[in-house]
Amino acid sequence: MDISIRPIGPGEHEALGEITAHAYLDDGLLDLGAEDPYLAELRAVGRRAAEAEVLVAVGSEGAVLGGVTYALSGNPWADIALEGEAEFRMLAVSGEARGRGAGEALVRACIDRARATEGVTGVVLSTQDVMRDAHRIYQRLGFVRTPERDWEPLPDFGPLLTFRLAL
Repeated sequence: MDISIRPIGPGEHEALGEITAHAYLDDGLLDLGAEDPYLAELRAVGRRAAEAEVLVAVGSEGAVLGGVTYALSGNPWADIALEGEAEFRMLAVSGEARGRGAGEALVRACIDRARATEGVTGVVLSTQDVMRDAHRIYQRLGFVRTPERDWEPLPDFGPLLTFRLAL
């Protein structure tokens, strides 16, 4: 599949919001299902794009296949990035595009941006234990588990696992 990665356009916010929301819902990643308040965050692509960098994977026909939010430490969308680190989150690929390289291409784009940014020495991310396919991508690209940085965003949610790639 021919995939390109680029910054999101304003006309693509809704499409990526729905892809992201459905990825989390369809994979059973939201404790409250369709009633989970985190869905509003997942769909808030316009707000993320105003405060951080949102990248999209686009197929040869121009359709949005998935996206990711990329932020440097200190940005409101960086949950765990320490000084000198970049972070990505809300990585999502549409069901029909999964397994075709869009997710890996988005992660590679985040790594490339971090490498091109002076002073950035690592890329970090948080993930759920059940996101095993994503874990394989991260490990294949050189990320390592950092259990000392695992954290709980909400009480009783369970820990988010963390990974880091040293640059």
